[in-house]
Amino acid sequence: MKARLGGKSPRAAVVAPRRSPLAAPQIILGVDPSLRGTGYGVIRAEKSNLTVLAQGTISCPAKWERSRCLAKISLTLRDVLREQQPTVCVVEGLFFAQNLQTALIMGEARGAAMAVIAEAGMDIFEIATRKVKQAIVGYGAAQKLAVAKMVQRMLNLAELPAPDAADALALAIVHAQENARHNFTPPKKI
Repeated sequence: MKARLGGKSPRAAVVAPRRSPLAAPQIILGVDPSLRGTGYGVIRAEKSNLTVLAQGTISCPAKWERSRCLAKISLTLRDVLREQQPTVCVVEGLFFAQNLQTALIMGEARGAAMAVIAEAGMDIFEIATRKVKQAIVGYGAAQKLAVAKMVQRMLNLAELPAPDAADALALAIVHAQENARHNFTPPKKI
């Protein structure tokens, strides 16, 4: 017969998973790649406090060749990495374009950005666009303006961020939120 403690049979203690706050501040680079307007946003995530360190759009005129745009994306992101020293990067997940040419061009812009970030030795994660919109606005098919307004509110920005920069900041916010709580399914690392 098994020994009983205080009239109860011994059981293994069941510990509920705890939310793990960010141990140290994390500097997150969000990138929304596009050939003519790559958005980027850098935030510092410290516990539940989010602070914007940098944001912007890498704009390329329509008359520029694709190779020149890709070079500008790479050079600008290298500068952002050097100045802000992010610890992790999150990019917009792939989407399914109906136009093959558009998909190829978007892939080139994404590749230019990811190569620079990987070159810096950073971990890169991706989050699907619908998931970001759902987390920020509460609706997976939200318009860019709705995302920008919520990002402005969540980060206490004085001005509405440009649409591509707002999308990049939204990516960084969602990554910070996912890392601030216990996840059974970790973000997709690429």
